[in-house]
Amino acid sequence: MLSTLLVVLPIFALIFSGWLARRIGVLGAAATTELNCFVVFLALPALLFDVTAHAHWSAIWKPGFIAAFGLSSLAVFTLTVLVRRGEGHPLSDAAVDGLNAGYPNTGFMGFPLALVAFGPEALAPTTVAAILTVCGVFAVAIVLIETGLRREARGAGQGGSNVPVWRAVGRSLIRNPLLIAPALGALIPSAGLTLPASAETFLKLLGGAASPCALVALGLFLAQKRRPGSAQPRAASLLVGLKLVGQPLLAYGLGRYLFDLPPLLLHVAVLMAALPTGTGPFMLAEFYRREADLTSTVVLVSTILSIVTVSGYLATL
Repeated sequence: MLSTLLVVLPIFALIFSGWLARRIGVLGAAATTELNCFVVFLALPALLFDVTAHAHWSAIWKPGFIAAFGLSSLAVFTLTVLVRRGEGHPLSDAAVDGLNAGYPNTGFMGFPLALVAFGPEALAPTTVAAILTVCGVFAVAIVLIETGLRREARGAGQGGSNVPVWRAVGRSLIRNPLLIAPALGALIPSAGLTLPASAETFLKLLGGAASPCALVALGLFLAQKRRPGSAQPRAASLLVGLKLVGQPLLAYGLGRYLFDLPPLLLHVAVLMAALPTGTGPFMLAEFYRREADLTSTVVLVSTILSIVTVSGYLATL
C-alpha cells in the first residue's frame, strides 16, 4: 500500500500545489478559470488528438470496455437522478447530482494516473473513457437539465426557450473541443496519413502540459472558499459513496463477469470509474445557475478520499 501511495503521490502533490498557490495568494481567483480554459481548449485536446492520431482502430474500438465503463457511469447517474427526484428535488438539480455521482475526473486525473499505473498502452482506453464521460454522460445530463428548466419555466408561466432540446445538446457537444480533437485525430490513421515532424513536436509540447496543468487547475478549484453550512453532509455522503465505491464496483462486475475484459482493460475501466468527481458538474451547475455548493463539496471530499481509495485499488493489483 505504501509503495503504491508513493507512485500516485506526485499526482496528488500537483493538486495540492494548486490548492496551496491559491490559498497563500500566489495565484488569484481568475487563475482557476484561465488555467482551466487552457487545459480544456488547448492542452487536453492536443493530447487527445495525439493519442488518437497514433492509435490503431483496434486499440480504440473495445466494445466490452466501452460497455463496462459506459454502463457503470450511466447506471450510477440514473440511480442518483431517481433517488434525488424521489426526495423532491427538481429534475435539473437531480441531473447535476447525477453527474456528481457518475462523472469521474477522467480528463484531469485519468491520463496521468493511467500513465503512471499502467504505462502508455493505457492511454487509448483512457481516451475512450474521457470521451464517454465528457460527451455521453454529459449529453444525457444536459437533456435532463434543459427538460427540467423548460418544465419549471412553463410551470411559472414564463414559456421557456423555443430552442429544441436536441438542438441545445447538439450545439453543446459540437462546440466541445474534447470531442472534436479526438475525432479529427482519428481521421489521420483512417486516411493512411502521417503527421509532419513539426506537428508531432507541437502536439507533444502542448499535450505534455495537459496533465500537470489540469491537476494544478483542480487544486485551484478545490481552494475556492465555500459558504458556511452549505455542505449538506447527508447528500454529499451519498454522492461521494456512489462515486468512489458504487461506480468502480459496478465497473468491475460488468467488466469481469459480463464482458470478460482482459486484465489491462478491466483495470483501466475500474480505475477510471474509481476517480473522484470531476469539475464538469460544477461548471454545468454554474452555467445553468443551479445550486453549486453541494457539487463543490462532493468534488472536494471525493478528491481527498480518492487518495486512499485509488491507492488501495492499485495496491491490490
